[in-house]
Amino acid sequence: MSHPTALSVRALRAQDEGMWRPLWTAYLAFYGTSVPDDVMTTTFGRLVAPEETAMQAFVAERDGALLGLVHLILHQHCWRIEPVCYLQDLFAAPQARGKGVGRALIEAAYGWADDVGAPTVYWLTQSDNTQARHLYDRIGTQTAFIKYQRP
Repeated sequence: MSHPTALSVRALRAQDEGMWRPLWTAYLAFYGTSVPDDVMTTTFGRLVAPEETAMQAFVAERDGALLGLVHLILHQHCWRIEPVCYLQDLFAAPQARGKGVGRALIEAAYGWADDVGAPTVYWLTQSDNTQARHLYDRIGTQTAFIKYQRP
């Protein structure tokens, strides 16, 4: 009987696009949205472009299959000298939930932020995303902020 290999987390690579697209599409669908193909293509290009130092993506992989993704954006902040890291997208495939994928991806985000000198990593989620919030409550600190945006 073969045993599955350990979960690994690594930077997204250009050759991952075919496996990344279904994951990101499922993530967007989870939040009731989608993006046009040109946005998807542009976003992927930014995430894997070596010259795009303000964006980073990691994937969780086991046995050659991608099980999750995290997209990060590094930006300046008016309240700090050093940059901060916005964890914009985090997704674990349904069959991989509760198996350490989300935690591993957030820890990769924390590690990358440390490497680039960003002591703060923050993210948003919907208030009813209870399964993810169980993890977030253990690995982060909830703030009192409420999001607004231009209609």
